[in-house]
Amino acid sequence: MIFLDNLINGISLGSIYAIIALGYTMVYGIAKMLNFAHGDVIMVGAYIAFCALQYWGIPALPAFLLAMTVCTVLGILIEGLAYRPLRKAASLSVLITAIGMSYLLQNTALLIWGANTKSFPRTFINGSTLQLLGGKLNVPSATIITILANVAIMAALTLFTARTKMGKAMRCVSEDRGAAELMGINVNLTISVTFAIGSALAAVAGVLLCSSYPNLLPTTGSMPGIKAFTAAVFGGIGSIPGAMLGGVLLGVIEIFGKAYISTELGDAIVFAVLIVVLLVKPSGLLGKAVREKV
Repeated sequence: MIFLDNLINGISLGSIYAIIALGYTMVYGIAKMLNFAHGDVIMVGAYIAFCALQYWGIPALPAFLLAMTVCTVLGILIEGLAYRPLRKAASLSVLITAIGMSYLLQNTALLIWGANTKSFPRTFINGSTLQLLGGKLNVPSATIITILANVAIMAALTLFTARTKMGKAMRCVSEDRGAAELMGINVNLTISVTFAIGSALAAVAGVLLCSSYPNLLPTTGSMPGIKAFTAAVFGGIGSIPGAMLGGVLLGVIEIFGKAYISTELGDAIVFAVLIVVLLVKPSGLLGKAVREKV
């Protein structure tokens, strides 16, 4: 039963990483940039949900939708104010701006909410458990909701990019931005929508993360953000199924590493596995090697 407990906990944690990684992989796949402020958008979403529940008396579902709305607007503002002016700048300039935006969000949260640890309300998700195998295995409702949310989001994004007009525009911009612009696609709007979707997913991940791990700080999104980026690279950055696969595998590896090898070395094991995978398959598990013309 301990093995199954660890497996389910790993899939649950990996599902959170996968939801965050979907935001990374969409932005990189379409805008060809790494938004390192993405992890801090997770933190903002969690704080908004916390304030809505704890201080403003808003019920759980409206609080969740409010967090998504605020993060969606924040993502659009970050793209428009910080990244759009650097659209044709060198990659290093964009990277430095992303890191600066990350610190800006962290320090703004520090000024608004302080450095003290906040305890996220456990009442956000019903604390009941599902009993399996004749009561020998108890699965918390938060775990079930997290796993189902991951599968639903991945399926919805796959359908969105394959069937909708905006989704097809995203794929065109990802393939060749210049050609897409010549064909009449509004590249700026397409990238803004990508940031909006990624930031909304960050809010979902933030709420789910704090529902399972209730300590909330201005740095809450930093390490999950780094691990989710690792998951996106692990699965093949730019691939939606790859982000899901990489996130789930990363979560399982982390939980099993902490359970059976060393609690202190859990994070090191995760990054060591990534290095091994990239040495064997540099494009990631589901990524495609890109040939550059010289």
